[in-house]
Amino acid sequence: MLETKTAPYTFVKLGIYYFSRRVPSDLSHHYNASRIMYSLRTKSGAVAASRAQRAAQQLDEHWYHLRIRDVDLPGMHLLRRQSHPPSGVAMVARDVVHDAISLSEAVRIYLRLKGQGRPVTFQRAAERSCGYVIDVCGDKDITSYTKSDANAFRDDLIKRGLAGSSITRVFGTVRSVINFAASEVGVEMTNPFGKVYYDRNAGVTSRAALPLEVVRSLQAECRKLDDDLRWLVAIASDTGMRLAEVAGLLKEDIKLDHPIPHIVVQEHPWRRLKTAGSTRMVPLVGAALWAAHRVHKSVTQSDFAFPRYCSPNKTNANSASAALNKWMKPQVPQKCTMHSFRHSMRDRLRAVECPADIVDQIGGWQTEGVGHGYGDGYPLEVLAKWMKAAT
Repeated sequence: MLETKTAPYTFVKLGIYYFSRRVPSDLSHHYNASRIMYSLRTKSGAVAASRAQRAAQQLDEHWYHLRIRDVDLPGMHLLRRQSHPPSGVAMVARDVVHDAISLSEAVRIYLRLKGQGRPVTFQRAAERSCGYVIDVCGDKDITSYTKSDANAFRDDLIKRGLAGSSITRVFGTVRSVINFAASEVGVEMTNPFGKVYYDRNAGVTSRAALPLEVVRSLQAECRKLDDDLRWLVAIASDTGMRLAEVAGLLKEDIKLDHPIPHIVVQEHPWRRLKTAGSTRMVPLVGAALWAAHRVHKSVTQSDFAFPRYCSPNKTNANSASAALNKWMKPQVPQKCTMHSFRHSMRDRLRAVECPADIVDQIGGWQTEGVGHGYGDGYPLEVLAKWMKAAT
C-alpha cells in the first residue's frame, strides 16, 4: 500500500483512490484500529488530492483537541474550593463576567472553526476586514466596541475610496466574525457594526451587456485562435456561466456523450459556488459546444478542463479574468468585461420570451418565492430548447 505522489495520504485500488493515515501512537487508545482508511469515491487524482487534504486537516484538528483533553489543566493542584464565606463576611452578589476576547482572537476562533476547507480568500477577507477595524479602533474586547467606533470605521472605509458594495462586504465579514465569536464564548451582545448607514450605491458602476453582434465577433475570433483561453471565452459566451465556474471545471463535468450535451456545474474543493442555486446543468449549444469538444480532444494531461487556471487547491479566476479582459478590451464597448456575457445571455433569453424562472435556472440566479424551492426544476430538454432559441 504505497502513498501516491500526486495525492498524499492516498493509495489506488482498482482505479479508485483511498484515504489512508496512521493513528498517532499517543492517541491509539481512542481507536480500535491503527490506521484510518476509507474510499474517496473518485478516480480523479485532482479530486482525491483535495479530498485527502481536507480529511487530513480535519484529523489534525480533531487530534489536537484529543491531546488537549487528555492533559490535566495546568495548576489543577493549586485550585481551592470554598463552599462557605469566611466568618463575619457577608455574601455579595456579583455578575458573571465572561473571559475577555479581543477582535484578533475572535478572528482566530472564526477561522479555526469555520475556515476548514474554505478557499484562501475566506481567510484573507476575515483578516483584512477585521484588520481595518483594528487599524481604526484598536484591538479591543469585542463587547467594548461602540456605535461611534462603527461609524468611525465606516468613515475610514469611505475615505479609502471603497465603493458601497465593497463596504457592505467588509461590514458583513466583521459582523459575522464578532457574532460567531460571541456565540462561541457565550456572550449576548448587540453588534455595533450592524445597521450602520452609508450609501450602498456610491461608486458602484453597472456592467454593460455585450451586444449580440459583438458576441458573434468574439466567438469568430475564438474559433480562429483556437487555444485554451479562447475555449474558456467561448464556453462562457454561449452558456452565461460565471468565469470561475468555467475555469474550475473538470473534464468529466462536460457531458458530451449525453443525448443533450451539457455541463454539470457543481461545487469542487478548489472552486466553491456563489449560491446554493448555482448547482445546475447547462446545455451546450453554439460556440460553447464547439469549445467543449476542443477541450475534450486537446486536454490530455490533466483532469481539469483548464489546468492553466486550476489546481487541486484553488481556481485562479482572477488571473483568468485579467488575461481575458485584456484581450477583449479593444474589441468590446466601454465597461464590458467577461462578466458581460452573463448580462448578454439574460437579454438573449428575454428576447426569445423565455420564462424568467427558466432564465434563472440556466444562469444559476436566485428565483424569488418559496414555491421555487420545491422540486428539481426544469428538465434538460426544456433548458436546451430555450438555449438553442437564444443562440
